[in-house]
Amino acid sequence: MSPTGMPSKGVMSGATPTGGAPAPLVLPEPAPLLTRAGWLAFLLALAAVTLVAPLLNQVLPVGHPLHLSDYALSLTGKIMCFAICALAMDLIWGYTGILSLGHGLFFALGGYAMGMYLMRQIGRDGNYKSELPDFMVFLDWKELPWHWALSDSFAATLLLVVLAPGLLALVFGYFAFRSRIKGVYFSIITQAMTFAAMLLFYRNETGFGGNNGFTDFKRILGVPVATPSMRMVLFVLTGLVLLAFLLLARWLVRSKFGRVLQAIRDAETRVMFCGYSPLGYKLAVWTFSAMMCGVAGALYVPQVGIINPGEMSPASSIEIAIWTAVGGRATLIGPVVGAFLVNGAKSWLTVAYPEFWLYVLGGLFMLVTLFLPDGVVGLARRLRGGRT
Repeated sequence: MSPTGMPSKGVMSGATPTGGAPAPLVLPEPAPLLTRAGWLAFLLALAAVTLVAPLLNQVLPVGHPLHLSDYALSLTGKIMCFAICALAMDLIWGYTGILSLGHGLFFALGGYAMGMYLMRQIGRDGNYKSELPDFMVFLDWKELPWHWALSDSFAATLLLVVLAPGLLALVFGYFAFRSRIKGVYFSIITQAMTFAAMLLFYRNETGFGGNNGFTDFKRILGVPVATPSMRMVLFVLTGLVLLAFLLLARWLVRSKFGRVLQAIRDAETRVMFCGYSPLGYKLAVWTFSAMMCGVAGALYVPQVGIINPGEMSPASSIEIAIWTAVGGRATLIGPVVGAFLVNGAKSWLTVAYPEFWLYVLGGLFMLVTLFLPDGVVGLARRLRGGRT
């Protein structure tokens, strides 16, 4: 009841005082996907990616104080790929309560799928003037292995970018979630899976370039990769994908599906007592999160020009969790902020104070864990009087 004694919205009132029919049920209006301020911030980010950055990089001369250098452009594009991974981690950790230490594997699988296509695009421009990639010629391979069969097709590559990490996550997640593995045990086995995959990809006989991986890319869709125009296209595409995933994740967590995910995070046993099976929900968001990382890896490789098994190292997956924790779990925008803060600091510290970077990273994670459980975004909300 409202303070005036009238029935509030969303609640069916009883019979009228005169004995007439009850008032119709009035449901509350669904909340918008974003607030007015949220849409404004989204449009500003969209303009920065599609208009401002190309203008500062392509139009303004190099000596201009507002010129965006090629290095800064490439660095920002790389961090946006990391931000997609952090956003994927937020869906599975922040909203579902499942800490994964294996998302670096899904990122690398997407990168390797794109790297295989880029290696085939080199053609006879390699050092050995062969149709085979240089590392295969060096190892005296006579033909491509079976898993390279579709690597010359860009359409097939786009499918592999999402299917390779998605299928692995689906199979692994099915057995793990069906066995009710959770908590620290799930984190450990995801890290073990990543480490095992890294050791496998280090072997030359697997056909993935061994410890050197793939590099020396020449073209993508017949267009040289190293040109300023292609670099800008990849930057803009990465920014658009990040913004699209932000909107999709926002819609997902505000839907009924997202509410069930948060209920599983808070009280999985009660969710089961209410008649819901957590297996399907956890498996769906886990697989979707892995596919997001695969897309991020595919965008990352042509921008940095290399992919090797080092991307599968356990440290890489731990860093993704750190970006999410620093920015703020269960906020969506927080992991993006955390990815930019941590990687921006890493880019500066590894040049200025390279011997102290790992200590700073470990100290930052402990600081956030002990004093900022809601991350930077949570701190900002508290400072302006909002709810965490």
